[in-house]
Amino acid sequence: MKKSKLRILATLSAILLFLSPGKTVYADVGPEEESRPTVSEEEEEARPADAPALAGEAKSVILMEAKTGKVLFEYEADRRLPPASVTKIMTVLLVVEELDRGTVKLTDTVSVSENAASMGGSQVYLKAGEQMTVDDLLKSVVVASANDASAALAEHIAGSVEGFVERMNERAKELGMSNTVFENPTGLDDSTVDHKTTARDIARMSRELLAHEMIFHYTTIWMDSIRDGSFGLTNTNRLIRFYSGANGLKTGSTSKAGFCISAAAKREGMQLIAVIMGAPNRDSRNETAKKLLDYGFANFRYYESEAGEPEPLKVLGGVSGSCRLVYGSFQAVLDKKEAAAGPEVVLNLPETLSAPVGIGDIVGSVEFKIGDRVIGSLPVCAAESVPKISYFGLLKKMFGKFFLG
Repeated sequence: MKKSKLRILATLSAILLFLSPGKTVYADVGPEEESRPTVSEEEEEARPADAPALAGEAKSVILMEAKTGKVLFEYEADRRLPPASVTKIMTVLLVVEELDRGTVKLTDTVSVSENAASMGGSQVYLKAGEQMTVDDLLKSVVVASANDASAALAEHIAGSVEGFVERMNERAKELGMSNTVFENPTGLDDSTVDHKTTARDIARMSRELLAHEMIFHYTTIWMDSIRDGSFGLTNTNRLIRFYSGANGLKTGSTSKAGFCISAAAKREGMQLIAVIMGAPNRDSRNETAKKLLDYGFANFRYYESEAGEPEPLKVLGGVSGSCRLVYGSFQAVLDKKEAAAGPEVVLNLPETLSAPVGIGDIVGSVEFKIGDRVIGSLPVCAAESVPKISYFGLLKKMFGKFFLG
């Protein structure tokens, strides 16, 4: 009977969502995500009146292209602020990395602890002793921002929430997130002391997570379910349904943090990340994210050249008379005008090489230029080894030429 009621509730939620695109109904989302934060005078900091329009009403924003890491716009991007559930990007990143290593599998069954079941805020109402797969727990975290599922995954991977938090902070340092301190895997901040990060640091960890293709299986879900279909999930990120190209990533809101989001979207091969922190309400947060993404897609283009093989270079004194060359692919973000023509590719190579030449030896460079401006360069390397010819080898080659023409 209980399961039947849950199914009816999920169905009604879906109907309401379809009929009312202006308002999202979260059947399974707790107060951490759906309450409107009220910020105390001590917590509120004056926002400059001359803040740029693209920043909206947020305290801090950044727009970054994911593959290159190029920042396209920023405002107060290094200001340390509480991130609310955007914290879970790091939580999910650690889970995904363990999945890649094979130490954890999506089919693994996790037994929920009393501690995990006691988490407040957004949740899927896990019970102590309940068993759920890593797959369903991960889905619950990404789609419904479930704090109880986050704690259960943390304990499963590190043995304890405390041990997992240590790993979160270690990984943050590895990613260059120098202004970040994590105190829990959920973002709940009622009792935290310094659980803060920056828009720039959030963009960095978002970029790292988006490099794992499998995450899009979860971040692009609008509606789904767990517990064999009896418990409905609705994505807390409205952009997934209402913004063209949206493919992630994570929302968050608490009274301390205001409304935050790391919004990801991809069009024409360009993957953007828009981070908004400290917006006054959900609509303002989402509008600012859309403005930033619109600005990026309207004014910039992603450029990528394939790896190249220049003409082989002549080698003096080698067992072979020439050496094959290679350089890697090049990525850049160009403004619309620059992208129309594309960069000029300029090779800087010597006329000859002297043996010995080792595979991978840097023999020159290739520059990518827009007019007189160099926007990037790559090393040109030897694609093969060319040993120095010996005296007898030289004689053999000379006789070969003499007798064979």
